[in-house]
Amino acid sequence: MLARSRIAAAIRGFFAERGFLEVEAAALQVSPGNEAHLHGFATEARSIAGERQPLYLHTSPEFACKKLLTAGETKIFNFGHVFRNRERGALHHPEFTMLEWYRVREPYQAVMADCTALVSLAAATTGVRTMSFRGKTCDPHAEPQRVTVAEAFARWAGGIDLLATLKDSGPDRDALAAAAQGIGMRVGADDTWSDVYSKILVSRIEPNLGIGQISLLYQYPTVEAALARRAGHDSRVAERFELYACGVELANGFGELTDPVEQRTRFAAEMSEKQRVYGESYPIDEDFLQALALMPPASGVALGFDRLVMLATGAPRIADVIWTPVAGRD
Repeated sequence: MLARSRIAAAIRGFFAERGFLEVEAAALQVSPGNEAHLHGFATEARSIAGERQPLYLHTSPEFACKKLLTAGETKIFNFGHVFRNRERGALHHPEFTMLEWYRVREPYQAVMADCTALVSLAAATTGVRTMSFRGKTCDPHAEPQRVTVAEAFARWAGGIDLLATLKDSGPDRDALAAAAQGIGMRVGADDTWSDVYSKILVSRIEPNLGIGQISLLYQYPTVEAALARRAGHDSRVAERFELYACGVELANGFGELTDPVEQRTRFAAEMSEKQRVYGESYPIDEDFLQALALMPPASGVALGFDRLVMLATGAPRIADVIWTPVAGRD
């Protein structure tokens, strides 16, 4: 826990040296986020007159931070608690600390570089030369590996040509399902393209990432873009990346989408999928979409601070690096 505090101080120093402003995003929001497989905690606000307003604890400070970019901030970071339901285990906790930051008018390669520098900084702060988790090791100071999602599928998933399953008319579910079955994976009759993609990613790709060195997995399929903009060179992929160390996902970053029409379409599709799978959906933050139309080009990233502390201290469980873990069983 003492190491956690030292790492947090070092990170604040890192951002201060680069001219970032620390902001504090409110945890209560009208929407917890609009990704199909992220689950929020619901509550409500009551006025003195007894009027009720449904609210949620945020799953990320992203919506609030982007509103600040629209208001004129250019380099910000938020160090705060976020809340995700249905998540508990060695790498998950219902309440955890997320470090999120943004650079206006800078490419997403800039926040990629920030990410790798912060992992190295955390290790240097604790004097760690090698990070490890469940038998997998990583040198946090080595030059990171950079691999596109398409390259990763070709390399570690039996040569699957992922881009060939992405058509202008939409993802070709049957083509990806056939490719997955061709490498011995089971595919359910009701599995969507995204379901099959996720199965391959989790079982064949992620175990190979962050081994020996940090891995930057980038150019995600646009159908998995979340809030990232399409890549200029190929509309089938987006400016999204994730950083891995020791097989553990530490960060998720974007070249930010600023088209409110496309973002609304993505949100609607995600909430439709959430309704199909879980029988529930969340409202869309209309103020966020209005702000998005005025937001300048930017790049941003969210990093799981507790996971970073785990790897920098050798802790086996996320609850071991949280000052007051939520009561319950992993």
